[in-house]
Amino acid sequence: MLIDSHCHLDFDDFAGDFSGVLDRARRAGVDRMLTIGTKLAKWDAVVRLAEAEPALWCTVGIHPHEAANDALDGSAELIARAAHPKVIGIGETGLDYYYEKSPRDRQQRNFRFHLAAGRALGLPIVIHSRDADDDMAAVLKDEASMGAFSGVIHCFTASAALADCALALGLYISFSGIVTFKNADALRTIARSVPDDRLLVETDAPYLAPVPVRGKRNEPAFVSHTAAFLAQLRGVPLETLAVQTTRNFYALFAKATEAA
Repeated sequence: MLIDSHCHLDFDDFAGDFSGVLDRARRAGVDRMLTIGTKLAKWDAVVRLAEAEPALWCTVGIHPHEAANDALDGSAELIARAAHPKVIGIGETGLDYYYEKSPRDRQQRNFRFHLAAGRALGLPIVIHSRDADDDMAAVLKDEASMGAFSGVIHCFTASAALADCALALGLYISFSGIVTFKNADALRTIARSVPDDRLLVETDAPYLAPVPVRGKRNEPAFVSHTAAFLAQLRGVPLETLAVQTTRNFYALFAKATEAA
């Protein structure tokens, strides 16, 4: 069985098809999913989804695109919301300098509050990083000097240098359907080298459907395509990769075992 470690099932793309999405995921061998919080106004909806479906867990967090409108003053609200039994992580949070939808200083400030919440609770951080390698590495190293934290860089598309930095700090790396894209040779080189015990798979649904379903609305069932591609890339049977990534998910998101 596989776990989709990052999807957005509260998005309007899935309205009216939620049961179908879950059924297709189960038929594809995807029996657990982590749906991700991205903005304050949607936390309640994300938690309600997880409450209603045994196959789902959730996180609470503020995407870097939302940092301008959802500027935190500290970690207290994140800590309070994460007390819910189905909330097993903090995020997604991080830095995105590609679209510049929020000022960089606000992104960094929010990111640090999320890291502090994760450190205080012992919960992993779901990290978004795009076109911000240098600042991401600097913030991660600085925060690690204040105390250990766990987490994953989701939908990894960054440099080998950032991958090395993340792995040295004990973080996990998750690959989405992007690794199957024709122009992703550099990413595939990184995907071959991530240690077995630090690897996760995800969809980031509804975005980034993998080959051979690229162009369709992504959904958790499609993580099976990414997993099969990664297994071939890494020279292992799909069953082996499924066991590895499932074991890694529970090692990182330890609260998921309690929630189950």
